Amino acid sequence: MIHKDFQCDFYFIRHGESESNARPGFMAGVNFNAPLTDKGFRQAEALGLRLKEDGVTFDRIYSSSLTRAIQTTETMLKGMGDGDRQFPRVDAIIEQQLPGWRGVPTSEVRTDKLVAYMRGKGAHFVPPEGESLRMVERRFASWLEDEILYNEDLVSKEHNLTVAVVGHGAATQCLFHYIMGFDEAFIGRIPLENTSISRFRFNHEGWLAQCINDSAHLRGAGLDGESAITA
Repeated sequence: MIHKDFQCDFYFIRHGESESNARPGFMAGVNFNAPLTDKGFRQAEALGLRLKEDGVTFDRIYSSSLTRAIQTTETMLKGMGDGDRQFPRVDAIIEQQLPGWRGVPTSEVRTDKLVAYMRGKGAHFVPPEGESLRMVERRFASWLEDEILYNEDLVSKEHNLTVAVVGHGAATQCLFHYIMGFDEAFIGRIPLENTSISRFRFNHEGWLAQCINDSAHLRGAGLDGESAITA
């Protein structure tokens, strides 16, 4: 039972530009654990400064266990003036894994025949040696339920929490499908720029979307621009 005075504000944050983002044209990037670029570090710093200016403080912070998300979280915290803070690295919220397509040009993979097959299978399409979007959604949502949403020690009491989850593009899109229940055809149609903030509130009435893909901290600083969702 969720307490009537339990409330959790989630900040779902995509990592800064990675080396794979800076080299588009590959189905799954070249390096599954690619670090941030110099631009990515500057984006993460701008994110932290923006959060500090907005007076945001986090009761809990979680990062994907991949390098680009960890570096984004560390740099964000430095910008917030909390650079020594420790945080969990979570395997369950890493990006969709596509090892069979690692480093393969998109043009070689996305043939007309395969695209038609993928559309037919939708979120249940399983890439070679990889994960379907449904599998990604299930692992991400299961972790979130166990950690907070169905954590009786937490939600059965009066709490007002602010939580940051620093992760990835496609994986976060999958989680939004779990939260909002839209048609699965729209999973890949929600733009998420590097270091963008998407805010949701969860309480005894369920979920409330507050904003998606807020990247105002990148405007005017030469840090914005389109980035591939995956990798």
